[in-house]
Amino acid sequence: MNAGTPTLLGIGFDSCSSYLRGAGAAPPMIREALGCSASNHWTETGVDLGGDGAYEDAGELAFDDQDAFSGIQAGVAKILEPGARPVVLGGDHSITYPVIKAFAQKYEDLTIFHFDAHPDLYDEFEGNRLSHACPFARIMEARLVKRLVQVGIRTMNRHQREQAHRFGVEVVEMRALPAYDRLKAAGPVYISFDMDVLDPAFAPGVSHRESGGMSVREVIAHLHAIRGEIVGADIVEYNPVQDLAGMTATVTTKILKEILGKMIVG
Repeated sequence: MNAGTPTLLGIGFDSCSSYLRGAGAAPPMIREALGCSASNHWTETGVDLGGDGAYEDAGELAFDDQDAFSGIQAGVAKILEPGARPVVLGGDHSITYPVIKAFAQKYEDLTIFHFDAHPDLYDEFEGNRLSHACPFARIMEARLVKRLVQVGIRTMNRHQREQAHRFGVEVVEMRALPAYDRLKAAGPVYISFDMDVLDPAFAPGVSHRESGGMSVREVIAHLHAIRGEIVGADIVEYNPVQDLAGMTATVTTKILKEILGKMIVG
């Protein structure tokens, strides 16, 4: 892996999902859609992802289900070691916690720009503190990042508002968009993108459909508005079981392409 190169890593883990499983099958589906000849490899930022060395692919991460989070952290750390920039294909959102634990060993002043319908700040959910509803509570209580900005939120309840206040999370609810001015960071940036930030009309293939979300165009405009050095990203919660005619797979790869393009052009 070359220093600075965006590097795909599939993490097909969904054992911490509530309600529905299926996101663990997403990484191969995303890769298949990315290679589909129905579209080309150019991004809207003018990057040809089909060019030599535009990005690398580390394949699928192998891990022991009994100790998955340790395996995920170690696998991401291995990619970070030579200076590459991991782009994780999940998987449910619980994987962001061990991923960020690996990043925290390299970056002390990381900012996360988190796109999601849900803040994922529960202290515990259904008795599980590692649920996909809890990763940002774990990240913030361990002080793994300097700043967390959440965009597109539309399911806040009292507990999660209290958690956001407790941890100093900058929450931009869906009704307050656009939020271009909030997507600026002085240091390294990590993008955590949950596919259910999109309205289900655009991305039905998710486990928790929340109406009133972002359009694909709104998402791309916000990704392009990010200012800061993007050192890594994840795209999570695409659930192929819930998809319709591969529609969400196509949208997921569009988001992936624009994230990769933004990482390359800055």
